[in-house]
Amino acid sequence: MLRVTLEIERAPLSRVDVGLRSAEEIRADRRAAALRTEVALKVTLVTLIWLVSVSLLVGWGVTGPQRQPGTLLLAALAAIVLPFVGAVIATRHGQFRLGGVYVVITLAMVLPALSLIRAG
Repeated sequence: MLRVTLEIERAPLSRVDVGLRSAEEIRADRRAAALRTEVALKVTLVTLIWLVSVSLLVGWGVTGPQRQPGTLLLAALAAIVLPFVGAVIATRHGQFRLGGVYVVITLAMVLPALSLIRAG
């Protein structure tokens, strides 16, 4: 009878895998996790400020007792600047995918901002 042994079944004799990490590696991982959490909280705060302020400014500019064009201009400015601030915060801390998402949101807000300026 012929027996075939796969390479997966055979363990190498000269190689020893050690899964122990040093204390410095553990501290670096904890620091990185804390930094990611801090960046996520800052970007979330900027996003909430952006959503609330733009919606309040548009509502006030459209339905306010005195329709002031400056209110809609301020809403258009906030609609572009605040997502860009989120992109800057994310990319400065090394989270390039999140920063890229906020750059796309910034570019997507240009047309609504222009329509707000024209409406005012």
